Amino acid sequence: MATRKDDNQKTHIESDATPQLDEIGIAYHQSPDIVADARTIIDSAQAAARCAVNVTLVVRNWLLGRRIAEEELRHKERADYGKQIVDNLSKKLVQAYGTGFSRRALYQYLQFYKAFPEIVHSLRAQSHLALSWSHYRELLRVTKADARTWYAREAAEQAWSTRTL
Repeated sequence: MATRKDDNQKTHIESDATPQLDEIGIAYHQSPDIVADARTIIDSAQAAARCAVNVTLVVRNWLLGRRIAEEELRHKERADYGKQIVDNLSKKLVQAYGTGFSRRALYQYLQFYKAFPEIVHSLRAQSHLALSWSHYRELLRVTKADARTWYAREAAEQAWSTRTL
């Protein structure tokens, strides 16, 4: 770490270990108000954490839906096998992880995968996710694919809350 003075005779601390803050979404500002600067760092770090959790939750639910769909396809000759898959999986996951993996939730993840088959690929191309899992749960209630796509696009572009959606 070294210090230098700029043209205005302010002392700056230079470090070779300066993190790439823009890549992870944490803002860093240096102003005369250290409290405001600290609040900016904390607020942007919290927002980045919420975004990371949200993206992970959406991807997790999509991948669970995909895996269930793949298992159903493997055993499509047995009509009731899909129901057995979800029932058995739910029992084991609820035991291990809690109620977030009920039969209803697993069917919702399956429906999510089928309704948004390309979402994980588009998430990889984006640095953030405009819609939360709550948004996608609401969108699953829309039965027509064209209407669902329109609502998803509008919700993302207009930053709609789930209540507005």
